[in-house]
Parts: sequence; structure tokens; C-alpha cells
Amino acid sequence: MKDKGAGAAEAGQQSDGAGREQGRLRRAVSRFASEEDVLEARDLQKQSASHGATAVTECQNRKQVVVMGTVRSLTLRPRAGVPTLEVDLYDGSGTVTLVWLGRRELAGIMPGRRMRATGRITTSGGRRLIFNPRYELLLTAG
Repeated sequence: MKDKGAGAAEAGQQSDGAGREQGRLRRAVSRFASEEDVLEARDLQKQSASHGATAVTECQNRKQVVVMGTVRSLTLRPRAGVPTLEVDLYDGSGTVTLVWLGRRELAGIMPGRRMRATGRITTSGGRRLIFNPRYELLLTAG
């Protein structure tokens, strides 16, 4: 005759073993995903450098810069009652926010799109900003 408590303990051990396996799998997938992100960031940095762009983290405040990267997000935000389009551009080293005053949209700019922007960089509230930059949309590989 089996003790009911022993059966419950065995079931708990089995679920702990399965839980540990799932934990290992999650860590492996997480590690793989983070390695993928690191590789993607390195690739973006290499492409930017090969096109003469400055890494966002190396841009000096109040200097004219050329940055290149991938659009992460678009936000329509009013500033002093004026519509303002903000675009977060990621180059693998960091993010710069491109700000167009008086614009609600710009044709062709969407998340995932690669672009190059030129303008004077500034910082505000810990964010790097370029107001009304000149920009060029780039072809994506594939």
C-alpha cells in the first residue's frame, strides 16, 4: 500500500524537474535572443560607420552630425500647440530622437525603415535630439 503523502512528494519532484528544464530552456532562448540583439547592433554599427555616419553615443552636443540607423518608433506629440513628429532612430550604439516641428507625418518613414539624418544634435532631459534634420531613406537588404 502506497502512502498518499509519498505520492504527492513524488509528483512535486517531477514537477520541480520539469520546472528546472523549462527554466533552462527559457534561459537558453533568452541568451540566444540577447546574442541575436548584440549581433544585430554590431551589424548596424558597422553599416553606419561604412557610410560615414557617427555613432550616436559618440555624437558631441551642439555639433553637426550624420547618423544612420533603423526607425524604432514614431510619435505625434504637440509642442507649444504645434504638431510635432518624433522619430526614434537606433544605430546599434544608442538612440537619437529626430524631431520635425509642424509635421504630422513624413512619407516613407515607418518603424523598421532604415534612414540617414543630418543635423545639429542637442540633449534635453537626458535624450539626444536633432530638430528638423535633413534625411535620406535607405533601401533595406532583402
